[in-house]
Amino acid sequence: MTVPASGTPAGGTRRVLHFVTGGFSGATQVAVELCLSQRKAGRLQPILVLRRKRTTDPAKVQALRDQGLEVHLVPGWAHLVTVWALRRLCEQLRPDVMLAHGFPEHLLGREAALRAGVPVVVQVEHSSRERYGFWSLRKARRLARRSAKLVGVSEGVRRRLVALGMPESLTVAIPNGIRLERFAEADSHPHAQREPGIVMSARFARQKDQPTLIRAIGLLAERGLRPTVYLAGSGHPFYMGASQRLVKRLGLEEQVRFLGYHKNMAQLLMSQRIYVLSTHWEGMPLALLEGMAAGCACVASLVPGVEGVLEPGKTGLLTPEGDAKALADALEQLLRDEALAQRLGQAARQRAIEEHSVGLMMQRYEDLLMSLPASDGQPR
Repeated sequence: MTVPASGTPAGGTRRVLHFVTGGFSGATQVAVELCLSQRKAGRLQPILVLRRKRTTDPAKVQALRDQGLEVHLVPGWAHLVTVWALRRLCEQLRPDVMLAHGFPEHLLGREAALRAGVPVVVQVEHSSRERYGFWSLRKARRLARRSAKLVGVSEGVRRRLVALGMPESLTVAIPNGIRLERFAEADSHPHAQREPGIVMSARFARQKDQPTLIRAIGLLAERGLRPTVYLAGSGHPFYMGASQRLVKRLGLEEQVRFLGYHKNMAQLLMSQRIYVLSTHWEGMPLALLEGMAAGCACVASLVPGVEGVLEPGKTGLLTPEGDAKALADALEQLLRDEALAQRLGQAARQRAIEEHSVGLMMQRYEDLLMSLPASDGQPR
């Protein structure tokens, strides 16, 4: 079920601690957005705690503090050390609620919070394909019974939690949201004036599937279609190198451009007609939401986390995971049928505006948090 965006229960101000990886992943981005929104609204007092990683950027941490957020870091080099340090921090800060985001942080965070006597703990699952082993799954099920709520960032993630044995009565879906104001000018970039190019913005990693898109572009070339393709994102050198070698082997160097980290994705998306998310699994893909908000005609892999975001034939096109021919067929349809691409892009933008704003996401979380009792009544 999805938490409604209205009917906020009455209640006092609560101190809400968000615990998340310090790797600045998508989960971190969502936690930061929630903290900033909660601080601005003033009904909740957010605290952000990051599990330090090798990639934790001190400049990014300081930038969050400069925005007025209370930010703490705990060591991340060993799970026991993380739990110990986070427990001590919870005892010092005395939050009313902990939201523990992502795997394994939701295991470590809830364990520490319960030991510290935090009254209410909430799990936020950000992916439909977390790496649960035998013992971590047992621990997750045990912690679920002592949690007030389990949140999936999409309906697909919620279903995955239930399939893993989590209590369905405690499990809800709150879809992720994005800052729509970045795409306010999308309507002033009509489809006919955009470059007939293709954008995929995603880090190069095992989860993402740039190679299937590249192979699809190779198939399009055989059909006489040679759109420019922009691959935005950094990531692991191994996966980026594999994609670069595939482009060279297929002779697509003149078409496929590796942009690396791109500072102004909104402008790039609003200048192109098509957005692609070729992927193996997702939680709730923020990059796809951005493509929709930009008014691009969107094509994505049919995997949990994407399913339910795009409505096939109405707000976008879905293709089987890893199927280069099906992806090429979908892209050819959009490249040759401009009216279809325009209609899907407009519908995708409208869906993003109606369902996926940061404001709506924040309101749903706030409604949930304000509805929880001061204590969930579970034994400690």
